[in-house]
Amino acid sequence: MVRIGYTMMTEQAGPRELVEHVVRAEETGFDFSVISDHYSPWLDSQGHAPYAWSVLGAAAQATSRIPLMTYVTCPTMRYHPAVVAQKAATVQLLSQGRFRLGLGAGENLNEHVIGGGWPAVDVRHEMLAEAVEIIRSLFAGGYVDHHGTHYDVESAKVWDRPDQPPPIGIAVSGEQSCELAGRLGDLVIAVEPKAELLTSFDRHGGRGKPRVGQLPVCYDTDRDAAIDRAHDQFRWFGGGWKVNSELPGTSGFASATQFVRKEDVAASIPCGNDVNAFVDAVRPYAEAGFTEVALVQIGGDHQLPFFDWAEKELLPALREL
Repeated sequence: MVRIGYTMMTEQAGPRELVEHVVRAEETGFDFSVISDHYSPWLDSQGHAPYAWSVLGAAAQATSRIPLMTYVTCPTMRYHPAVVAQKAATVQLLSQGRFRLGLGAGENLNEHVIGGGWPAVDVRHEMLAEAVEIIRSLFAGGYVDHHGTHYDVESAKVWDRPDQPPPIGIAVSGEQSCELAGRLGDLVIAVEPKAELLTSFDRHGGRGKPRVGQLPVCYDTDRDAAIDRAHDQFRWFGGGWKVNSELPGTSGFASATQFVRKEDVAASIPCGNDVNAFVDAVRPYAEAGFTEVALVQIGGDHQLPFFDWAEKELLPALREL
């Protein structure tokens, strides 16, 4: 059975609302939760981007059961990997062992804010691999000194360290990232139900490890309203990560998606309140071999009706997969 999760989408809700949403997700019966870690929304219409790690600390205290996870944090530019290790260890302690650290090579959208340009993808993967090495060394305890190709660490130590460090997940979109995830990750993360990604992950050492997908959905009793909202806020999603990782701001995403039609969005994102359509959208992940799928309910102010419907209709149907 595929475990079904809930996404705290920082790009579409403020920090207090995100905590309220994950509390409700726990009450509704979702199996786990994830949170995006953005400095900017994808489109202006989304309108939010609070600091994910503050939200995680609050969520860890406001909930008691539901697992938490970054989906995903980039530990290479905006955050130094030594700082990510400290943050992750703290959240693991606050949540009493419910946290998983999802990592990825990042998007220009969020990382350009510190200046210094946007590296080529090969360099970004080199940086990610080195960052994971540093984070694992700090999780292991003791002082860490590191002088590598991309990072220096001078006599660093995580003083408040959990007995069980957070498992590390690595986001993938192609062969190079799958090799990195299989070699260095405890689980794999993807946003497309491509079996070939998991096959590559397994080939490079990922066999038997959890694999977590993500799917945007747009519940509304008015299907046309759901399609309008999905088009307004999520038409960027279909661009693919080779494109989405490169654009530097909301105006770029607005321009790149100006010709995306509502019917295009409706064909790729389940909209409305037909449970079968939502189940059919999750099924390819199950068939590809994903063990977990985190749903994103589109629209920050449309979460509560979604929870009511999910508890009564959607989750029971998805448990049958």
